[in-house]
Amino acid sequence: MEYLKKTEFTGCHQGMRYRLEGITDAEGAAGGTGGKKLLCTVWPEPFAFFKTPEEKRETAEFPFGEDGVAEAICWMNEMLSEKKEIWEHARENWDEY
Repeated sequence: MEYLKKTEFTGCHQGMRYRLEGITDAEGAAGGTGGKKLLCTVWPEPFAFFKTPEEKRETAEFPFGEDGVAEAICWMNEMLSEKKEIWEHARENWDEY
């Protein structure tokens, strides 16, 4: 958790790239608590987060903490199985972007 307090964690698995990062929920925003949340994003290979169009990324928020990390991993596993075809053909996307 100390690592996620300072920077994001990225990786990939079977054609699916992922990024975990701690974000601050702005005080006074709609539903905002002023606390920290865990943002998890997945997208197809081959490109990095900033080079992949936003519409190709899927994001979910979780509580910031060990339980939130466990929930994020479960969500990523669901994405891995639900969108299996996308991940299997992800490396063929070099010409799409």
